[in-house]
Amino acid sequence: MRLLETIAEHGSISAAGRALGMSYRRAWLLVEAMNRGFDRPVVEAQIGGRAGGGARLSAFGAAVVAQYRAVESAAEAATAPYLSQLGQAGDL
Repeated sequence: MRLLETIAEHGSISAAGRALGMSYRRAWLLVEAMNRGFDRPVVEAQIGGRAGGGARLSAFGAAVVAQYRAVESAAEAATAPYLSQLGQAGDL
């Protein structure tokens, strides 16, 4: 998800890869796997002008990121009381 968020932020797979400390090839392979794994693309090529093209999240890709982050937040909220108790293991 962080790769998708960084692509949205930078408008480029290569710039996102650099920002995350991964090679363009690794970033591209991850994007390709996500695009194949869903029934529609999460990342789309963006036709460029003078500066060249780039990449952007499709509307579906943005929704995937939003839903993933919502699930992540819900999971953190649901597990917080249990994790807190584990942190105080002497009180169990």
